[in-house]
Amino acid sequence: MTESEKELEIKSLKKEVSKLRLEANMRKSLSNQLSLQKKVADDSKAEALAKSEELEKISSQLSKYLSPQIHEQIFSGKQSVGLKSYRKKLTIFFSDIVGFTNMSDELESEELTSLLNFYLNEMSKIALKFGGTIDKYMGDGIMIFFGDPESFGIEEDAKKCLEMALEMQSRMNELRDYWGKTFGLKETLKIRVGINTGICTVGNFGSEDRLDYTAMGGAVNLASRLEMLAKPSCINVSEETKLLVGQRFKFKVPQEAQVKGFLRTIKYFEMEQNENLESKLTNLEGEGFKLTVDEDKLTKNALEDLQTSLDALKSRI
Repeated sequence: MTESEKELEIKSLKKEVSKLRLEANMRKSLSNQLSLQKKVADDSKAEALAKSEELEKISSQLSKYLSPQIHEQIFSGKQSVGLKSYRKKLTIFFSDIVGFTNMSDELESEELTSLLNFYLNEMSKIALKFGGTIDKYMGDGIMIFFGDPESFGIEEDAKKCLEMALEMQSRMNELRDYWGKTFGLKETLKIRVGINTGICTVGNFGSEDRLDYTAMGGAVNLASRLEMLAKPSCINVSEETKLLVGQRFKFKVPQEAQVKGFLRTIKYFEMEQNENLESKLTNLEGEGFKLTVDEDKLTKNALEDLQTSLDALKSRI
């Protein structure tokens, strides 16, 4: 091989080496870039996951302050957050605890808070079961409406509201012994209920900084007035609501009243309830004994057994 050929071969080899070094550097640079991009992607994914978890946490916390239906509407994008309202036919429910003011004087604040939270939790579970929108808690009072943001139909909304009210009264009847044992109440806890159906203005009210989703109007006021007229453990229903569901429930004879805020005389009906919520409880108490007798459940045999036990006790004294 001549000197000229050797030089050409050396030059060729040097070019090949340079090419290989360039490719190696490019691979190394590409690898570094891929590693960097992977790190950026991993960091972005971790940040997105952290933000998602934070949003879920915030959403969960907000769900405690919003009715489930409104919470779902806002976070799904179905409803915008702004000053907006519209006219719609709703069935409105009001309830409160009979004699709550006197009760609050008897109980310590901790006991009263515990009692109220337990009561509101029990009633709220029933409201959500029937699809009611919990508008607000007002101390011992509850306002619920059916028909927005989702409606089952005007008649079905009214039906579900009345079914909810009946189950609430039934639950209060089941808990009648609980209040005395747990909170030392001398009298069992009772609620009264008012229900009305009518056109309301419903939506977001307030300012640009603070909104309240609620329903307003004469129909809402009438439901509140009917609740005030209700007797303990009773459910008062307006004539408008009864016309919608009168065939599905039983009502007592109509009553009329002149209520504040209405020029016309208001006709309303008390619902008949399957269970006797006004059970006759007789408390017998004296030195060395304390006995509660439910006259509605006491049978002749049970009374004879009680008498036998008392006779046997008497013979040992």
